[in-house]
Amino acid sequence: MLNDRQTFSHASGIVGVSTFLPKVYGWMTAGLGLTALAATMTLSSPALLNLIFGNKLAFYALIFGELGLVIGLSAAINRISATTATLMFLLYSALSGVTFASIFLIYTRSSIASTFVIAAGTFGAVSLYGYVTKRDLSGWGSFFFMGLIGIIIASVVNIFMQSAMLTWVISYIGVGVFIGLTAYDTQKIKRIGAAGFADAESSKKASILGALTLYLDFINLFLMMLRIMGNRR
Repeated sequence: MLNDRQTFSHASGIVGVSTFLPKVYGWMTAGLGLTALAATMTLSSPALLNLIFGNKLAFYALIFGELGLVIGLSAAINRISATTATLMFLLYSALSGVTFASIFLIYTRSSIASTFVIAAGTFGAVSLYGYVTKRDLSGWGSFFFMGLIGIIIASVVNIFMQSAMLTWVISYIGVGVFIGLTAYDTQKIKRIGAAGFADAESSKKASILGALTLYLDFINLFLMMLRIMGNRR
């Protein structure tokens, strides 16, 4: 039987997870909503569309800006305030929406909508698995991270090769990689919540970083699926 200290620790862990995870998914949902809003606003402005997608320099500046925000937020999370972390996450979500407006120029709206629903259902099911499974998924992390590195390298190479076959291969492998990362990241975030936090500030920063992690898993899963199932205009 559990002694009083073990019982208290177990109960605290449950409470920590039950309050922490809703914050993570809440911020993730807010990020996705802001992305959708930014994409809609970009699409409604022909001048903005021309500025971004008619100028490669502006488009790549946005891409590198997004990358810089992700790296900066992840690297500086322990040195910045929770407010700064939140603003960086929201800014990243908005910039993503601006660049994601391009998919509406490439794919039909109906195929984007149907793929989003499928991706959301898949993400939800896999994230639930990562939450409830008793299997230790720690070993998955390095495996899928190496898969992610492979996808990035292959994608860079394909910029020059322009191979349709390689695009399909990358997309199918990418779906598998981001499904695996979703389960792994969910379990990792659950354990972080169960461990508890020193104060509210630490909890909020961890929830923002967790939201960013799952946001990236979902967005990339969606984009990989869209490449496979999306109908081009």
